[in-house]
Amino acid sequence: MKKALITGITGQDGSYLAEFLIDKGYEVHGIIRRSSSFNTARIRHIYQDPHEDRPRLVLHYGDVLDSESLMRVLHHVKPDEVYNLAAQSHVRVSFDLPTYSADVVYLGTLRLLEALRTLDRPVRFYQASSSEMFGGVTETALSESSPLIPRSPYAVAKVAAYHQTINYREAYGMFACNGILFNHESPRRGETFVTRKITRGLAQIAAKQEELLFLGNLAAKRDWGFAGDYVEAMWMMLQHHEPDDYVVATGETHSVQEFLEFCCDMLGMDPEAVTRIDPIYFRPTEVHHLLGDPSKAKKTLGWAPRTSFRGLAGMMLAADLQAVGVDPHSYEKLHEFISNP
Repeated sequence: MKKALITGITGQDGSYLAEFLIDKGYEVHGIIRRSSSFNTARIRHIYQDPHEDRPRLVLHYGDVLDSESLMRVLHHVKPDEVYNLAAQSHVRVSFDLPTYSADVVYLGTLRLLEALRTLDRPVRFYQASSSEMFGGVTETALSESSPLIPRSPYAVAKVAAYHQTINYREAYGMFACNGILFNHESPRRGETFVTRKITRGLAQIAAKQEELLFLGNLAAKRDWGFAGDYVEAMWMMLQHHEPDDYVVATGETHSVQEFLEFCCDMLGMDPEAVTRIDPIYFRPTEVHHLLGDPSKAKKTLGWAPRTSFRGLAGMMLAADLQAVGVDPHSYEKLHEFISNP
């Protein structure tokens, strides 16, 4: 039985990846930080199967800020594959916490790579890179050969971690891959990210818990996919016979305005009546347009996204309505969409 170790397992991607690997028959281990409160809501449903004698998922205390804890967990678990998903992943917050973001995103990756280098067994390593690394690039579709022009502390740290992963691959012969993932969302997305902020906010308005939704730059365009589809690409990279770097995207772009209007249309709401623009949500340096070219992943790995933009938005909206006690089927358009996405 293969063993996989996931950092950032309590996040959106970590939870979907853990589910995916368990379904593949892996023994899955995750690293979590010690805190005064539990942060395992996204993985609680898979932690223990009542029909099995042993946990399907084993959690270990550790932190990418602490080299000793990484060494301890790696030597104890002896994984075949390591997926580094740990990060301070909010771009806007990285402007407020630039040093911390760099420590977690870049130096955390370096600590993990160095710990892996000391193991006496080969381990395949996945690094979660980001489309934010392209930043100010104005190309229509961005590929693995596009220039990296980061425009936030988060993106700068991701670029450094990306290059360090390549450096360890070339210098030490490690099987290390970068997955350059474009925006990927789900009902498990953090509530401060704009897509989830929209679906959760509209659900609260529908439940009469809130009156308005405050947003930032509605003109920003992103290549949005479903996180559940993207974790499969992570796994496929580590199953390939050679390590390499891949863009993972849908190949189409949509604006925040489009996402908002679709969700409002499903609920029969007027976007202008329920939203307000707040300058606090604008970034000091904005990335206006991100579109990925996933041709290499499709050709080399055989990967392709399965969830459409509208399907993703509808899925998220329905989940957030249910979370606030509103039946999504009570809205005729949403009911029809759920039935025939």
